[in-house]
Amino acid sequence: MDVRSDFALQLQLRHVAERAKDPNVKDALEAVFQHMIGGTGRNRRGGRALVALLEKVRSVAAAADEWQVVRLVQDSLDYAEGRILRPDFEERYRLFQRSTEPLSSHQDYAARTLSSTLHFFTKLGNDHLSDHPEATASEVLAHVEAVSRDARYMQQSQERPGRYRILRGSAEVAAWFEQVFQERVDVEAPEEAARRIVMSPDSLAILAADEEGQLLLQAAEIQRRRRGLKALSTAIEDPKASESDLQRALDGQHWIFGGQFVSQAVQRRLVPGDEVDLPLIRGDGALHIVELKRSMSLRGPLVKRHRGCWVPAAEVHDAVSQAVNYLVGLDEHRLRIRNELGIETRRASAVVLIGHPALQPEVAEEEINEVLRTLNTHVNRVEVVTYKELVDNAERALGGWR
Repeated sequence: MDVRSDFALQLQLRHVAERAKDPNVKDALEAVFQHMIGGTGRNRRGGRALVALLEKVRSVAAAADEWQVVRLVQDSLDYAEGRILRPDFEERYRLFQRSTEPLSSHQDYAARTLSSTLHFFTKLGNDHLSDHPEATASEVLAHVEAVSRDARYMQQSQERPGRYRILRGSAEVAAWFEQVFQERVDVEAPEEAARRIVMSPDSLAILAADEEGQLLLQAAEIQRRRRGLKALSTAIEDPKASESDLQRALDGQHWIFGGQFVSQAVQRRLVPGDEVDLPLIRGDGALHIVELKRSMSLRGPLVKRHRGCWVPAAEVHDAVSQAVNYLVGLDEHRLRIRNELGIETRRASAVVLIGHPALQPEVAEEEINEVLRTLNTHVNRVEVVTYKELVDNAERALGGWR
């Protein structure tokens, strides 16, 4: 494995060292520096040994609850192993710039792109107002948003090479197809007739364009999802439910985790010795693992008092560390997993489902959620969510589906 070890990485690690407080973390970072400067001449040493030393820093920092250091060192690892490009890395930490310097070429490109995009949508809004002078601000914004969704399906004009066109309504039809086919709608009687229509390619376009046909299939899908959510809520609130019970209740319901997930992978043993609970696939093809812990039968608290504040308790930290270890294993076996299973783990992320606010009635639910959200902002690639918050989010999503 080609591991990058250069001046940019050394500067970033000095930035990390300035934020480290625990002596053990500082010692682990010093070992990294000694390894890097041990090369011949002006060359810095890298290799697998550097990766191992950085992983040790990450582990020591996690044990010391220095989650900001954990996040920064993960950036160091991602850069060393090529998962962060040099321009992004240098600009993220402003390694070779003063705060008063003008925009870099990358920033200038981003600024010009944003400016052109905003100009396009401003013109789009003005054109809509010219055709509909009575339109309200909300209606103009809704029009612009609808065009932005359709823009994902932009086509090249056959009549005018070099020109492109946005077909209105493309996003709505595509979303309907995704609901029907990717989520495998289970239509029961009396909706069985609608399913037979969907199986006919000739009538599919007619049904997609028909408002009542769309409502019919959407109603059937909402009904299926509500049944699944009810079964999950029952398992979550059961004080005797095990992790296996919760896994069975969640199996096949990837929609609960948000619209960015398009499927659930069949293969759970991706890395030797590890088996993930729920492997989901995002819309960009990347893996997202769900680590399940107990809900009402969790053996310890979610939060604890520390110096007058509520902070995550040991059960949460242990679960996060386990998820991080899974991600490390996926990074190390990325090429094999992609070649053998066709799953991309380079941008893999994870969510930890753990506990229920009812376990600690003396702590307000909002306080528990806020503690976990604060933790999430300091942990890279891992998110911690209670089962209740997951269900609440899913219910809001169903309530907004009309």
